[in-house]
Amino acid sequence: MSRADLVVVANRLPVDRVIAPDGEESWRRSPGGLVTALEPVMRKPDRAWVGWGGQPDLDIEPFDFEGARLVPVPLSAPEIESYYEGFANGTIWPLYHDVIAAPVYRRSWWESYVQVNRRFAQAAADAVEQGGVVWVQDYQLQLVPKLLRELRPDVTIGYFHHIPFPAYGLYSQLPWRRQVLEGLLGADVIGFQRQADAGNFQRSVRRVLHHTTRSNEIVVTSPQDGKEDSRVAIAKAYPISIDAQSYIELAQDPKVRARAVEIREQLGNPKTILLGVDRLDYTKGIRHRLKAFGELLQDGRLTVGDATLVQVASPSRQRVDAYAELRDEIELTVGRINGDYDTMHHTAIRYLHQGFPREEMVALYLAADVMLVTALRDGMNLVAKEYVAARTDNTGVLLLSEFAGAADELTSALLVNPHDIGGLKDLIMRAVEMSPGEQSRRMRALRRRVLEHDVEDWSHDILNDIDKIRTARNARR
Repeated sequence: MSRADLVVVANRLPVDRVIAPDGEESWRRSPGGLVTALEPVMRKPDRAWVGWGGQPDLDIEPFDFEGARLVPVPLSAPEIESYYEGFANGTIWPLYHDVIAAPVYRRSWWESYVQVNRRFAQAAADAVEQGGVVWVQDYQLQLVPKLLRELRPDVTIGYFHHIPFPAYGLYSQLPWRRQVLEGLLGADVIGFQRQADAGNFQRSVRRVLHHTTRSNEIVVTSPQDGKEDSRVAIAKAYPISIDAQSYIELAQDPKVRARAVEIREQLGNPKTILLGVDRLDYTKGIRHRLKAFGELLQDGRLTVGDATLVQVASPSRQRVDAYAELRDEIELTVGRINGDYDTMHHTAIRYLHQGFPREEMVALYLAADVMLVTALRDGMNLVAKEYVAARTDNTGVLLLSEFAGAADELTSALLVNPHDIGGLKDLIMRAVEMSPGEQSRRMRALRRRVLEHDVEDWSHDILNDIDKIRTARNARR
């Protein structure tokens, strides 16, 4: 197999396997946010992507797709249950999201996580050329950097953490806290969404491993041939973004604009459409949003004829008990509110438990007067940036949780503490009643930030720092 100069390693490949009715197999590009974010990087020559093919026991040879080399990593059904649904999403996800749900610590899950991370590291080692770069993505693969460094010390390694990194008081609960930190410090550059996350990581490194940190640098020491060997790793914030221009182009498409008008008509042309777009996840604050909206109807501050909430909740981790319970709770709440306040002509909440293509999402963004992003904890939240990019006429209001990473950049949004239901209700009313002039001032500032810092800037910033380290290392050889 030919080797690539840059190898991306992620839990999933950027494609989905499709089997036609006649049994013919093919691959199509996945709609996920990571795939979209890395698409500009993968467009360039000499690239490879290592990841799971999306189906258990799928063991196939590497293949080419749209100019990139894709390297599938096979996972068995028990490994998916223990490594992915278990350790990644039953232990790490809730722990790193401020223990909104209780993490579960099982040694068998950890053992599977180690085994699978080792397999990903080996696949990356086989795929990258001498002196190349490997860029590891996210919390499912936190051990890969160190494992890869042991296999290929010639390679420069980057890692990007897409979700929050918790404060030490929470992180210290993890029985394998040392091993995870050592795994991450196998990378030369460790990127986070927010500077606060990078700070949390550095504090954990100091407390657990006793490494020296200064500014964005960590002095990583390790025994080497009977003496201490040290190198410097970078750990800092590289806030991720979107391909803003693609959303602008869709927002200006006559078909998409006509669909936005049609959506408003289908909802009965309410005065105000409020929109929530989330994966169905307990970190997204959907329950808090529904509670606030229901109380506004109960208080008479909003009426169904004047305001409708559209909630898109795309399916997520449906085999995990906490997610199944969350779906039941949300659908019960939606049914109760609609039962109390619907009329023959208007629905209080239009609830959609499904995913939509990007064109339909942009039409929803154009139809919505108020975007509600009420995450209890979120690494970034790209939906907020997508909404802003789509509002080419500078109308609309973004109400944004201060616990989402996007709040560090989108400071002209209405920032809210979603745990404060009273404050959330007041800010929803402020958004509904905001004057066109204030909407325009705020949206112009928001759009300026999103357009000036798009996804290509994000990937360029982190890959540039990785390349500086590679260049310096090669110069020393």
